[in-house]
Amino acid sequence: MENKVSKLAILTKGIIKENPSLVLLLGTCPTLATTSSAINGIGMGVSAAAVLVCSNIVISLLRKIIPDNVRIPCYIVVIAGFVTVVQMMLQAFVPSLYASLGLFIPLIVVNCIILGRAEAFASKNGVIDSALDGLGMGIGFTLTLCCMGLIREFFGGGTLFGIEVLTDYVPGMGIFNLAPGGFFVFAILIAAVNYITKGKGLKKKEFGCEGCAMSSMCGGARKENKKGAEEAC
Repeated sequence: MENKVSKLAILTKGIIKENPSLVLLLGTCPTLATTSSAINGIGMGVSAAAVLVCSNIVISLLRKIIPDNVRIPCYIVVIAGFVTVVQMMLQAFVPSLYASLGLFIPLIVVNCIILGRAEAFASKNGVIDSALDGLGMGIGFTLTLCCMGLIREFFGGGTLFGIEVLTDYVPGMGIFNLAPGGFFVFAILIAAVNYITKGKGLKKKEFGCEGCAMSSMCGGARKENKKGAEEAC
């Protein structure tokens, strides 16, 4: 029973409690740039979720084989492979969405959510848990982008999923289609999640190096730089 509860917790933590965009504040660039419409938000979220799940599984399988000193480049190679597959599938089957998302599809390779989960979770846990972690984080990311897209599309153009709703009655507020509108909606959703979780969604230490998935690599780089400076002196 404990095992089932723990796996359920792994799956659901990314939806609200550790939502990658609204709580951990990762992947902010695609969150703001691709949510001018709900369809774009869902397309970006599902694409990133697919890469996240697949890369987590492969990295978990290879975690005992990949040398520690080259793990980050290896993770990027794995992620880039899956991003290429997703990019080709979108281009083949959903060309309109592919054209709309444009450069942000290949930029999934450097999405800090995917690399962060690879370093923080997949490299330390089994395949099933890593797949559940990727799925949960992907669902949370997709829901965030969908909500932002719905709000911005509704107030910015009076449509929902491209269907006219209020265009005949209320003119759209163009600011919601621009960067300021994106930041405003993003802030409102962060405040809503903070209210729902009563401020317990994110521990304060996660804003520092202790909560960063890349802290070990950064720490290693700092040590090397310090050592080199001492030798130079």
